[in-house]
Amino acid sequence: MTTWNRVVGAAGYRGDVGEELHRALGLTDDEAAAIERILGRAPNHLELAMYAVMWSEHCSYKSSRLHLRRLPTEGPHVLVGPGENAGVIDAGDGVAVALRIESHNHPSAVEPYQGAATGVGGILRDIFTMGARPIAVMDPLRFGPLDDARSRWIFEGVVSGISGYGNSVGVPTVGGEVVFDECYADNPLVNVLCLGVMPKDRLVLGRASGVGNLAVLLGSTTGRDGIGGVSVLASAGFGDAVADADKRPSVQVGDPFEEKRLIEACLELLDAGLVVGIQDLGGAGLTCATSETASRGGVGMDVWVSAVPQREPGMEPFEVMTSESQERMLAIVTPEALDAVLATCRRWEVRASVVGRVTEDGGRLRIFDRPDGDRLADVPAASLHEDAPLYDRPIARPAWQDELLAASPASLPAPVDAGDDLLAMLVDASWVYSQYDHQLFLNTVEAPGADAAVLRLKAPGLPGRSTKGLALSTDGNARWCALDPRRGTAMAVAESALNVACAGARPVALVNCLNFGNPEHPEVMWQLSEAIDGMAEACLALDLPVIGGNVSLYNESRGRDIDPTPVVGVLGLIDRLERKPPTVAMVPGGRLVMLGATVPELGGSLWALRAHGHRGGTLPPLDLAFHARLLDLVRALVTDGLAAGIHDVSEGGVGVALAEMALRSQVGFRASGIDGHAELFAESPSRVVVCAVGDAADEVVRRAGEAGVPASLLGEAGGDRLIVDGLVDVSLADATAAWRNAIPKALAPSR
Repeated sequence: MTTWNRVVGAAGYRGDVGEELHRALGLTDDEAAAIERILGRAPNHLELAMYAVMWSEHCSYKSSRLHLRRLPTEGPHVLVGPGENAGVIDAGDGVAVALRIESHNHPSAVEPYQGAATGVGGILRDIFTMGARPIAVMDPLRFGPLDDARSRWIFEGVVSGISGYGNSVGVPTVGGEVVFDECYADNPLVNVLCLGVMPKDRLVLGRASGVGNLAVLLGSTTGRDGIGGVSVLASAGFGDAVADADKRPSVQVGDPFEEKRLIEACLELLDAGLVVGIQDLGGAGLTCATSETASRGGVGMDVWVSAVPQREPGMEPFEVMTSESQERMLAIVTPEALDAVLATCRRWEVRASVVGRVTEDGGRLRIFDRPDGDRLADVPAASLHEDAPLYDRPIARPAWQDELLAASPASLPAPVDAGDDLLAMLVDASWVYSQYDHQLFLNTVEAPGADAAVLRLKAPGLPGRSTKGLALSTDGNARWCALDPRRGTAMAVAESALNVACAGARPVALVNCLNFGNPEHPEVMWQLSEAIDGMAEACLALDLPVIGGNVSLYNESRGRDIDPTPVVGVLGLIDRLERKPPTVAMVPGGRLVMLGATVPELGGSLWALRAHGHRGGTLPPLDLAFHARLLDLVRALVTDGLAAGIHDVSEGGVGVALAEMALRSQVGFRASGIDGHAELFAESPSRVVVCAVGDAADEVVRRAGEAGVPASLLGEAGGDRLIVDGLVDVSLADATAAWRNAIPKALAPSR
C-alpha cells in the first residue's frame, strides 16, 4: 500500500511527522482552508482525497493556467481548442483530425515499462473520447546518459513499454525523438502524442447533459493501481531510489487488449448516436471523469461506489474514486439507449455498468454507497474542476543566467579533426523505432527517421477517398532553452513547422508538452513564462494555433531541476498527396543547395556539448517573418517535385544534416565553401539542405531568389566518402558504423 493510500485510509490520521492529513495528501494550508470555505464545513476524508487529486498540479494546472492564456488558440481550421480531451481541426472533405500530447514522466521513472505503456493507453483514450480513431503515435523521449546503469534500465523499459502497448493495441508509432543528457538522469521525460481521424459529424465532447441520463462506466475493473498517482507522482520530485520504490504502486498497469476492445466499442456507440457525452478515466480516475463532465455540462451527478466493478476486495470509497486503473471510460447515455449500449458492449466483450445519474441539484457531485444509500461525499462539481486554485507564483530570472550567456564557446579550441567530432554526434534512432510497428492501418507514407511522419488522410465511414495527407513532427531542444527559454522555444516551434514543410505540408496546428522543474522555484517559473511567450510569438508569426497541450512540472531529482524542455508537435496538411514526399536522402549526381544563411554561433550547440561539455553562450537570431517565407518556399519546392532529397538544419548544424542525408541513402557527398567548424556545426535556424537533380537545382536557386531566401551551392552527392573540403574526410562505411552502433554500443554494459 502506498504512503498516499495509507494516509487517506487511516481514520483520524494526523501524520507520522506531525503533518495534518491535507499536507500529507499534497494540499497546502491555504488550499485546505479554501476547501472548508467552499463546503461551509470541514471535508471528510473522501472529499479531501478528491480535492487532493483534482487540485494537484497535474489536473488543475494551478501554476501554469495564468500563463497559458497568452497562447493563440484560434484559427480557421480549429473546431476544438484547449480544454477538452484533445484539440480538433477541420481537414476538409468532411474529415476532422484530433491531436493531443501528454506526459508520463514520473510514472516512467518509477516503473519504466508500465509508466510508458499506460502513457500510450491514456493518450489513445484522449483521442477516441472525441470520436476519432487513433491512427498514429509519436514519442519524444529524454533520458540520462547511457553510461549510467539506471538510465539504461529506464530507457530500455520505456521503449519496451511503448512498443508492447502500441503494437498490441494496433496503433502505429510513426516517429518521435530520443535525447540523452545528464539533466534527465533521474527524471526521464516520456511524452506521447497521438493523432486520430473521424468524420466531422462524429465529434463528441466530454460533458454531461440531460437530467436523468445515466453515467455508464465502460471497460476494465477498478483496482488499487495508480491510486493518488497525480499527487504522489506528478506533483512532486524524486529523491533516493528506496523512497521512489515506495511510489511504485501509484503507477497504473495497462492492458492493451482491453483498450482495443474499448476503442471499437466506443466508436460503434458514437457511430450509432447512443452516447450524449463521453470522458476517459485517466489522472484522478472516476473523480476527474465525473466532476469534469458534470461541470462542463452545468449539471450535477450522483455516483454509487458499490456499482463500480472492483477487481480487489474491500476497496474503500476513496480508493474507488481516485484509482487510476486504466482502460476505462465514462459514457453519458439516455435511459432509452441503455439496452442498446449494453448490447454493443457485450458484443465487444467490454464491461458496462451504470454507476451514476445526471442530476439538476445545483451542479453538485454526490457520492453514495449505493442508490438511496448513505451519502459519502457532497461537493460542487465545478469546485473540483473549474474553480481549482490559480497561482501567480513568484518569477525571478536566474542569478546564473548572465554568467551562462557570457560563457561563449568561441573560446573553445577548434577540432584537430572535425570528422571525429562529426562522427561523435551521429546517432541512429532505429534501435528505438525498429521495435515499433509503424505500418499498421497502411496509412504510413513516410516512416520514422524523416523530418516528419507522413500519413494518408482517410476517415472510416466517409464515402470516397481523400487525396490529402497529414505530416507530423515533434521537436524540442533543452540546450537552447536553458540559454534563452523564449528564443529557444520559438526556435523549436520554427524547427517543427519547417519539418512538416519539408514533407510538402502546410503547418495548421500545434500542441505542446511543457516539461519544467519545480514551480515553487521562481527561476523555474521564469523559464516557463519566457517559454510560453516565445511559443506565442512564434505561433502568431507563423499563423499556427495552439489547440491543446500538457504541463509537466516538478521534474526535479535530488534537488536539481531539469533544464527547461518545452516539446511541440506540429500538424501539417498536404493538400494533394500525389507522390511520396522527398525524404532525408541524397541521389548520386544530385546538387546540394542550402536555403537560408548560417550565423557561425555555437552557443547551445550539440558540438560544444559533445566535444567540450560546454553549455554556455548566446543563441543565433531568429527572424520569424523570414521563416514564414522559407516555409512557403520549401513547401512549394516539395509539392512541385523539385527536391529529390531534403533535410532541415538543426542539431549539429549543416555537418550533421549532410551526414544524415548521406547515411540514410548510403550515398556520399563532397561539399565546399564552409568556413571552419563554427559554420559546419552552428545551429542557426531557418535553413534547409535540398538535393536537386540537374536543372532542378537552378530552379531551386531561382525560386529562392524570388522569395528573398539566400541560396548557396554546397556541392554534389556521390561516391563513398563524406567530404567537407578542409574539415571532414571520412568513409561512408566508417560513418555508417558510428551512426548505427551509437545506441547498441552504449547499451553493451547492460548485456
